[in-house]
Order: sequence, then structure tokens, then C-alpha cells
Amino acid sequence: MTTGTDVRTYHNFIGGKWTPSDSGNTYSVYNPAHKDRVLGHFQLSNPEDALRAVAAASDAAAGWADTPAPVRAQVLFKALEIMARRGEEIARTITEEEGKPLPDARGEVKRAMNIMEYAAGEGRRMFGYTTPVRTAQHRCVHRAPPAGSGGHHYSLEFPIAIPAWKMAPALICGNAMVFKPASSTPLSAVKLVEVFEEAGVPPGVLNLITGPGGSVGNALVESPDVSGISFTGSTEIGTELYTRGASLLKKVQAEMGGKNAVILLADADLDKALGGIVQGAFGSTGQRCTATSRVIVEDGVYDEFMNRLIDSASKLTIGDGLEDGIDISPLSSEAQQRTVSDYIATGASEGATLAYGGRTLSGGIYDEGWYVEPTIFTDVSPEMRIAREEIFGPVLTVFRARDLDHAVEISNSVKFGLSSSVYTRDIPRAFRYINTVDAGMVHVNAPTLGGEVHLPFGGLKASGVGQREQGVEAVDFFSEVITVYIDYADAPREQARFI
Repeated sequence: MTTGTDVRTYHNFIGGKWTPSDSGNTYSVYNPAHKDRVLGHFQLSNPEDALRAVAAASDAAAGWADTPAPVRAQVLFKALEIMARRGEEIARTITEEEGKPLPDARGEVKRAMNIMEYAAGEGRRMFGYTTPVRTAQHRCVHRAPPAGSGGHHYSLEFPIAIPAWKMAPALICGNAMVFKPASSTPLSAVKLVEVFEEAGVPPGVLNLITGPGGSVGNALVESPDVSGISFTGSTEIGTELYTRGASLLKKVQAEMGGKNAVILLADADLDKALGGIVQGAFGSTGQRCTATSRVIVEDGVYDEFMNRLIDSASKLTIGDGLEDGIDISPLSSEAQQRTVSDYIATGASEGATLAYGGRTLSGGIYDEGWYVEPTIFTDVSPEMRIAREEIFGPVLTVFRARDLDHAVEISNSVKFGLSSSVYTRDIPRAFRYINTVDAGMVHVNAPTLGGEVHLPFGGLKASGVGQREQGVEAVDFFSEVITVYIDYADAPREQARFI
């Protein structure tokens, strides 16, 4: 066991300085694969800390907004270089703190770098446009200044990539911000802020406060100096945040939960589909919003698919994500292990058939962390809780479908609409699926995971509200639109009368 005297205490980052919380209190974060191993002590911040961070951001906002966008881009390009140099260190931090296998963590670091590279390139593409109007010697200009100071809240699932895909576009657009990471993954947040600090982000432009989302998050939302909020997390919290932010006339984007489905049609390439489904359901221990939590299988291939699915699940290797060859790593915390175990018990009590797995693992290395077996339920009906609610763990529910229309009906039966997938060789049916499925991101012959950094990310229904993240949509969210009318005539003219 690592003792408190052996472990570093990390501070908040406010106004360009690493500083302790006004509360004088800290909390500890543990390695989910070795639950007695303390990774660090972090500031248990309070509303006063949040307001100090907002004040620092407000003081720095005008100077950063006045910095030309290509110059801001140089800071992001420098951060990209530093991230590449520190990539392995940061990937190991992700695995030690959140639990995912190291190859997944390396992929996350690469995704963050891709986002930073794309956003930096936008520094040369902050386009407006000029257009003629019906009045002679008159022009109209569109420009997009920064949205202002903002607050950012994040979930644990991608503790580097998700902050990066909000922070990078916010910075390139000229915004100052306050970063409040998930309470369970603050060390990854510290590492990311260190990267931007070393890259030369001016003091106050980027601020970090750690601690509980309730009091700290509420202070950010309520502050009149915060003009926008970008949130990733649960639908319940995101809905409340969006409602309160809207009432205060703030810009809010909220990326929330998912209950993503793969539709497997009988004509599909089963080998290709099986690999995507297993990775989507059990990779990162199911702890990502785009994870595959449902598979809807057309009758003609159901039995063969189930046999092969269970065989594949049985061959997955479970253990510490830092070890080579690990497919399934621990859940992020004891609380999440308990939640997943409760859902497994609920599925059995609702009448679903536990086709594989379902155990909370113990004995040997499993006693050191928060492990749950990859779990597969069959005989699932859409009204069951395990079919409707986001579990955020390695639990897959399998449905039978008569045909494509029936499969889409099952897919659309949940309140979420984040990501979805279909496997088929029939292009007309693929397009029919695209046109009828309720999801913000649609994949054909590919997993529910992933996406390109220059394309919008987000969902429909309870999966998201506000403008989308990533790509041009991210630039739109972190900037404002101003229309400028310029009359350059030498003499006064009669003014047009508008209704």
C-alpha cells in the first residue's frame, strides 16, 4: 500500500499559478487495478475557488481574444509537440487512474493530439464573409469573435481526449476558460494543463479546479462572468445544467448518455461484425458513451452469432490495464463496480437470460481492483431496465429481430440517440436504416465507436443538447456571430424604412 507521505499533493491552476484550495482540504484518488495504491491527493475545491478561477479567466479574456488567431495557433502547435513527447507518460497516467488498457489509453492520447492539430489549423481559417447589399456604397461583413469566458465539465470516460476536444477549439477561438474535470480523474487533467502551461498559454486563459461537481459546478453556472458551459456526463446532470444555463442566457452544450445499438442483418460479414461488436461492448470495460450496449440480430443468423459471440467473450483476458495482452481492465471505482453488479442482478430478476459472465471477480489479482466479467444477456425485451438504461460497464444485451424494420423499431425504443451501427452487404437496406434510425452518429459495417475530429460529435434525444462538438460546429459554439453594416458613402442619404 502507498502511504500518504509517499504521495504528491496536486494543486489547482488559477491565474497561471498552482495554488491550494481555499477550503484547505484534499481528497485522494486510487488506482482501480490496485485499490490500495494512492495516485495523488487533490484539492477539494469550493465555490470560492471556482469564482477565483472565473475572475482570472475574465481578466485574461480580452488579451487572449485580441491575440491574432494564427498566433494562438502557435501555442496549440507547441502543445501538440509537448503532448507527443509526453505521450507515453500521459497514457500510463490514464490507465493508472481510469483503468482502461494501455493500448486504449495510447489511442486516446493520439485522439487528443489529432484534435489539437485540427484546432490549431483553424487559426488560419477563422473565416467570415463580405457580401454586397441593395444599397450602393454599402457592405455587410460577418465576423466571429470569441464567445467569452467559459466553464467546462467532463466525465471520466476519456479524461484526456474529451477535455482536449473542448479546450482546443475554445482556445483557438480566443476564449478563456475554467476546466473542472471528473472528480475521479483529476491527475490526467493536471497532466493536460501542464502541457498547455509549458506551451505558453497566458496566465488566466486556462484554469483548473478539482473537486465535487455539485458546489463547484453550480458556482460556474451561476457566475455572471461565465458566458458558456460545455458539459460531458449524465443525462440527468446535463439536463439540469442546460435548463439553468438557458434561464441565465448562457450558451450550453451537453453531451450526455447513450444506449447504442448494433443491428446485425443476416447477410452481414459475420467475422467483421463480431470483431466490431466485441470491441464496442467490452473495450475500455464498456466505460464510454459510444460503447455498444445492445445488439439486435436478424433471426436467420442469431444462433450462429450467439455461439461465436460467447466463444469470443470467453477468450478475453482480464487484468491490470498496464499489463500486456489485457482486453478487459477494472471498472473505474468501487461505486461503478457496485452499479454494474446491481444492473446484472436486475437483468436476471427481470427475466433476461444470463448467457455469459455476470460475476464480480475475486481472488488473486481481482481482489486488488474493481473487476466485473464481460456479461451477455439474451431473451431481453425493450421494456427491461438493462435494455433502456446506460450501464457504463461491460454488459451487452442481445435481441432477436424479424427484419430490418423490426430491428430499427427496437433500436429507437430508448430515450437515447447517440451512436448506432448496422452490418449488412445490402446497400439499399443500409440506406433505409440510415434514414430511419434515431442517432446522431451512424455507422455502416463499423462499430458504434470512434469518429473523425473534423466531423461533428453528438447525439439526438436524451444523448445531447445544444450545438455539437468537434469540427466546424465546435468553432461555431466557441464563437459568436456579429453582422457588421458599413456605409462608406461620402454624403448622407435618406435612410430606408424597415418594418
